[in-house]
Amino acid sequence: MEKFLNEVITRNRKYTKKGKVASYIPVLAHVNPTNLGVGIYTLDNQYFSAGDTNEKFSIQSVGKVFSLICALRDSGFKKFLTKVDVEPSGDKYNSLIKLETMDLHRPFNPFINAGAIATIGLISGNSIDERFDKVLSLMKEMTNNPNLDYNKEIFESEMNSGDTNRAIAYYLKGANIIEGNVDHILETYIKVCSIEATVEDMAKAAAVIANNGIKPWDNTPIIKSKTIKTARALMTTSGLYDGSGSFSVKVGIPAKSGVGGCIFGSVPNRLGIVTYGPALNEKGNSYAGLKVMEAISKEYDLSIF
Repeated sequence: MEKFLNEVITRNRKYTKKGKVASYIPVLAHVNPTNLGVGIYTLDNQYFSAGDTNEKFSIQSVGKVFSLICALRDSGFKKFLTKVDVEPSGDKYNSLIKLETMDLHRPFNPFINAGAIATIGLISGNSIDERFDKVLSLMKEMTNNPNLDYNKEIFESEMNSGDTNRAIAYYLKGANIIEGNVDHILETYIKVCSIEATVEDMAKAAAVIANNGIKPWDNTPIIKSKTIKTARALMTTSGLYDGSGSFSVKVGIPAKSGVGGCIFGSVPNRLGIVTYGPALNEKGNSYAGLKVMEAISKEYDLSIF
């Protein structure tokens, strides 16, 4: 498999020149746009990789998957639905356009920024650290990496440049979607986005989701099957923002992207697959990463459809 993965990376590296890094977050403006890597972790504990897989990157919106799992654990699905819907939005990830007109003022899903901020509010805790530690602890378990942490420089950069997210958060507070301290919730959200990981870390976490919430390396169940099914369904319908439909047709893998360049995919009962390429297309998804995912899905018939 690694020979094929190396060929795919070599063949698609040219597409890194077509995308642009997320320069609206000042620190990310300096990331090497030509980075491209892929990692696959199978449920029989084999890891295959190619390209720039040792680079650490901020997970950005991929963190929304882990926040969702924590929120469902703490609040349950019934309460979750009173605050966040589970429908595709069809809009850009940080759009405010439909906030005022939507049913009950709920964000469309937990993977757009409005929904992700509301989701953080559904994680129990009385402080920033309590909520954040729940997400980080879950990620440490799912990646089998106890040293995982957030990047303070990226966190500060996003805090200082996140006026749109601040506007979204205060709107949600005014609409009674957020019930806690709005500043604490926003800060927790940005901390989660600033968590750093490698391709291998994220491929292991994706394998846990592929394995129905069970860690494949020691067969320990850590997430309820019902929660995993909800997460995978939302990854399929809304994981790549307004590029989700095209991704489902071309790749067909439940996945979540982030503007740090990660595409995080889980093929049920088969494997976790993660690409990293910080040069993004106009929808905020990795330009070359999409090409790599499409080629691998086609070669190994990974589409769930």
